[in-house]
Amino acid sequence: MSDQKAMQAEVLAAFFAHNAWANLRLLEFCERLSDEQLDSAVLGGYGSIRDTLWHILSAEAGYVERSTGGLPPNPLVAGQPLDFAQLKEVASWASDAILRMALDAGEGALVRQLPPRPPLQFRMASLIVQAITHSAEHRAQITAIITQLHLEPPDLSVWQYIQGLGEIQEFSRE
Repeated sequence: MSDQKAMQAEVLAAFFAHNAWANLRLLEFCERLSDEQLDSAVLGGYGSIRDTLWHILSAEAGYVERSTGGLPPNPLVAGQPLDFAQLKEVASWASDAILRMALDAGEGALVRQLPPRPPLQFRMASLIVQAITHSAEHRAQITAIITQLHLEPPDLSVWQYIQGLGEIQEFSRE
């Protein structure tokens, strides 16, 4: 693998590692909320915390399903009660699966949606961008709801993530 390809793979892996970490951290926080708090929403958001969490993770699993046909071992089913253990499983599975899709895709790779979805095709690169930005957008909506509940939401920033990894270190200017 060339140095450029290795760097591209490292960047993709970092994007998806942060995405998985942020999803899991938010799930761990929300797992401690009451049913009333989970049903809270704000104007301009997707919906309640409960609905938005389900939406984020069903979408991530859906990106894999629409391009490979793969499903998590314990897939989410519309209308079932929110199960945080299952959501965490799906979050980890989807992040790993989408990263593998991105790393395995060649330049100009296309996604061809499989039935029962409409027969559409689009660039894999666009799907990867969608996967990251979609989750980040909805996590921000959930943290806004948490703030409106007068609670301090978890810090889901990349800075917090890399600090937790121990990547931020002082160095000598000598």
